[in-house]
Amino acid sequence: MPAFYDQLNRAVHVHQYPKRIISIVPSQTELLFYLGLDDEIAGITKFCTHPHNKVRSKTKIGGTKQLNIELIKELRPDLIIANKEENEQYQVEELMNICPVWISDIDDLPGALNMIESIGEVVGRLTQAKALSQAIANEFNKLSNTPLNLRVAYLIWRKPYMAAGTGTFINSMLQVCGLTNAFEQGRYPEVSNEMLIDADPDVVLLSSEPYPFGEKHIAEIKHILPRAKIILVDGEMFSWYGSRLLLAPAYFTSVIASIA
Repeated sequence: MPAFYDQLNRAVHVHQYPKRIISIVPSQTELLFYLGLDDEIAGITKFCTHPHNKVRSKTKIGGTKQLNIELIKELRPDLIIANKEENEQYQVEELMNICPVWISDIDDLPGALNMIESIGEVVGRLTQAKALSQAIANEFNKLSNTPLNLRVAYLIWRKPYMAAGTGTFINSMLQVCGLTNAFEQGRYPEVSNEMLIDADPDVVLLSSEPYPFGEKHIAEIKHILPRAKIILVDGEMFSWYGSRLLLAPAYFTSVIASIA
């Protein structure tokens, strides 16, 4: 078989379509199940939670940044699917000594669609992957492109507060919603109370992941930013770049309606 190229432009050599795949990226795990690779998935992380009815039976090989390398070796994979941002470089380099590793690097919708089709190709599900990619594009085309003229702080962490900055996939999802990111410096900058006040966002979106913001945190942020509208949002919709993107535009429409 010819070499396949990942999103770091690395040649990934597989001699046949993989029969034992390990995914160390939750959103890409869900994608593999969507593509019908239930039997081929040999291992996943403890954070791979979708689809609920299928992940429970799969071997868990640690967290996305704390992999059990020895257990991965025991599972004898012939392909590992990783991500540049979600996984630790030194661990991914260790995995390259076990079998071929395909690495994604995604910061916008075109990159996500390219990832879907590229993974589909390497696992022998290109037709299904192209159909999914087109379906996602069609759903996103239904979103209004009208700018809302609203500045948004999207918080992903607490103690310290951290925001999704520019250059992130989350930022690109804010953009397709017609929203402007209040924090342009860095990818995931730490932001103090003073920085939040200086940024003066119209809206603060509190993500359900990686930090599980809840109702009790709304008053906390409101105390800092009394003018802002505070909304809890599903972090998976803004940050998962696999088959879950099919559901994202309809969810974004509901978020936009609650903001406008």
